[in-house]
Amino acid sequence: MSIELIINANSYETRVALVENGQIAELHVERNSDRGIGSNIYKGRVVRVLPGMQAAFVDIALEKAAFLYVNDVHHPLEDLEQLFLDSCGNGHEQDEAEELNESLVLDEEIKEVLDLHPEHCDVPIEDRLQEGQDILVQVAKEPIGHKGARITTHITLPGRHLVLMPMMDHVGVSRRIDNEKERKRLRELTCAIKPPHCGFIVRTAAEGEEAEKLQAEMDFLLKLWQNIQRRAEHAPVPSLVYQELDITLRAVRDLFTKEVDRLIIDSESEYRKVLNFIETFTPSLQSAVELYEGDEPVFDAYGIEMEIQRALSKKIWLKSGGYIVIEMTEALTAIDVNTGRYVGKRNLEETILKTNLEAVKEIACQLRLRNMGGIIIIDFIDMEKESNREKVFNALKDAMRKDKSKTNILRMSDLGLIEMTRKRTKESIGRVLCEPCFYCDGEAYLKSKQTVCYEILRELERERKELFGQNIMILAHPEVAARFCDEERVYLEQVEERLHARILVKGEANFHLEQYEITVTDKR
Repeated sequence: MSIELIINANSYETRVALVENGQIAELHVERNSDRGIGSNIYKGRVVRVLPGMQAAFVDIALEKAAFLYVNDVHHPLEDLEQLFLDSCGNGHEQDEAEELNESLVLDEEIKEVLDLHPEHCDVPIEDRLQEGQDILVQVAKEPIGHKGARITTHITLPGRHLVLMPMMDHVGVSRRIDNEKERKRLRELTCAIKPPHCGFIVRTAAEGEEAEKLQAEMDFLLKLWQNIQRRAEHAPVPSLVYQELDITLRAVRDLFTKEVDRLIIDSESEYRKVLNFIETFTPSLQSAVELYEGDEPVFDAYGIEMEIQRALSKKIWLKSGGYIVIEMTEALTAIDVNTGRYVGKRNLEETILKTNLEAVKEIACQLRLRNMGGIIIIDFIDMEKESNREKVFNALKDAMRKDKSKTNILRMSDLGLIEMTRKRTKESIGRVLCEPCFYCDGEAYLKSKQTVCYEILRELERERKELFGQNIMILAHPEVAARFCDEERVYLEQVEERLHARILVKGEANFHLEQYEITVTDKR
């Protein structure tokens, strides 16, 4: 299978696309004005303890207080180590505990292991924390919708090959390394070189690596943890103590594995930064990094821009002529499957089965691409035969195996519904790129004014040959034009300088928010 990692980096926004066999599988977006806080470490203060919920609210200098659940407050080191070993056991349960989700937002493997052992909750939250107490916490889940961030005191520091767990004396190996001999070698090697009273997870990227490389990264992570501790001692409360890598380096660290054929990036400065990072951690992958220098924007060249627009649509057409409709609500996501223009060849049951099986593949792709989480209800077209329902259910389970996020899928009901859950770690792509529609009082979503501005900037870059040295007029919705004159002014000036052009922006009151026109007036 061909896998490519494509990065489109600008001064205002960076987008990362994981492309599998020519089809975009994952999309990650980070804007300079709204950088994510996942995995950041803060020195916070407990502002409220809730015994009835066995949780606490902690001030970490964000708009909303962060949520700390009782399971995420660690025990003293000795108790925690024994608890971990008791929870894992000696057989298959240990393999389950050692599974590591290696996406751009790392799951807390420690939390999953502790959840296997409910007895550790015997110590209530009010006996662990007091209001006004200062604690060091890490963001486990970014704020989503109206909810604040979820935090944990189980600090983890991910590297390229290892994840440091300073609160736990244990060594685990990613379950994605399926060679038992290699798993044993890596476990024994890590146990031999690690210092006491701390733990490590060996990541998939460490497969085949020698002791010297693991030792060097281990030393780096331990030194980083010491620096974080020193900084935390003198930091005010609340404050940011450690900021996670930016999206480009996180993508290289977490997604650029040996299975990825190429990493393509269109920014020379980011390209050099990536090469320096890889030279430190994985020199063997340097040859797979390419600087894109084509005239066409990189996301256009690889068909990604079109797929992003498709991922923002409610209706997704299937190749057969059928379609699915995706509706996101506050509590759940509903997906409806329809035959549409597909009329089949033989009989109705066969037509319905083929449409449902085709929809399964598209649904799995869209869930991963859009990063939709929480409760998901899929309304397949009703099938009479139980064997056909089983085929659709098994096909969905197989299609979701590629998804790194944890999923739980229930069998199809008599009504043709499949209920499933997908772990939510951050906002979906739709919520990142869009905002509530003010035309219909929040009943639907529009592209945000910021997104429209950036589309215009990309369009200017796309047509730079025709626009070079010209006087350019941009007609847009007044609120988009106002944003160009304020928050996005510096980026517009950068494009103006690159095109050696003079760009004027004019608001048109009768334009839809997403509507714009770019025209050339006369030669400068």
